Amino acid sequence: MADHENPEFVMSQVKLAAAYKAAGELREAIALLEQTLAGSQTALGTDNLVTAAVRNNLATAYRAAGELARAVPLLEQAVADAERALGDEDQVTLGFRSNLAGVYQDTGEVRLAIRLYEQVLADQERVLGAEDPRILVTRNGLARSYAAAGEVRRALPLLERAREVDEDTLARRRRVLGPDHPATLTSQHNLSQDLSRLGMHQAARELDADTLARRRTAHGHDHPWTLITASNLASDLRQLGEAEAARDLDADTLARRRRVLGDDHPQTLASASNLAKDLEQLGDHQAAAGLRAEVRHRRRGQGEAAQANGP
Repeated sequence: MADHENPEFVMSQVKLAAAYKAAGELREAIALLEQTLAGSQTALGTDNLVTAAVRNNLATAYRAAGELARAVPLLEQAVADAERALGDEDQVTLGFRSNLAGVYQDTGEVRLAIRLYEQVLADQERVLGAEDPRILVTRNGLARSYAAAGEVRRALPLLERAREVDEDTLARRRRVLGPDHPATLTSQHNLSQDLSRLGMHQAARELDADTLARRRTAHGHDHPWTLITASNLASDLRQLGEAEAARDLDADTLARRRRVLGDDHPQTLASASNLAKDLEQLGDHQAAAGLRAEVRHRRRGQGEAAQANGP
């Protein structure tokens, strides 16, 4: 564990894992971070801030892989360590807490997510200033939680502000980096999500169609980013009443996610649920019911497994 006694080495491993994750190689990122966390805990201590940073990054990788039950305790521990060492308003603490709120949202703990997001947003605006780009992430998360809780009126101002910032960021990235740069495509994705949440589905569709074509060219049809964009475009088509086109795209995305991610991955189950919506719109109620039953069965199995493996 000699290497892990050096915080610079540990953080270099975290950066390498981030590169794996950015390239869509989640399993490689997770394996590296799990190894790094074990080494850091032994060499630097379980409550060391560098160890907490590794926990945070491993948790976000688990989240990206849909392993939410493994992400929550890691982030809760990282937040507790940062609060104890740095205080409630340090930038590191605020970042960890924002990540934790996002995982709470993903696990359906919407009220818990809202309370934490509201607290983080207030602290960030006071500590970082209202225009800091990190605040946009928190605003988007809070807006998503408000929307999930049915509090649309509270979500709308945040979504409008997010759209303005994302439009400006996209224009700058197109000009500086070009239309095919990964950061530019991330901005297109973010803006399309803003537009969709605001009910501007035609504009979202145009952005998602362009992003999908570019990601297919850059990464291939099976890359996780490509499949996320394909799913978003299918949602746009469904909202616009183009159920057959949505069905075809959702069916293709589901098949690819089953092959790439496995039958039980949350994104695979989301694709199955989306395809069921398309089939329902097209009047194929029997096929839709079969898909929904499969999704319920697999999600129930995941819940039982999480309880069995819990503390």
